[in-house]
Amino acid sequence: MAEICRKGGFSDATFYKWRAKFGGMEASDARRLRELEAENAKLKSLLAEAHLDMHALKSVLGVKR
Repeated sequence: MAEICRKGGFSDATFYKWRAKFGGMEASDARRLRELEAENAKLKSLLAEAHLDMHALKSVLGVKR
């Protein structure tokens, strides 16, 4: 296993971490998980921007919470 990791350019710990996360999955399941994680990151970013916009508008308009 160590030789495969070395050829792949990653550590043994990384391999075991990936195996724990993706071990029982098919390739399509892993792909879908990656897509969902990317979508989740985008949505979190949009939510953070919306909160910043709301906060900026409240401070400009003088609205108190």
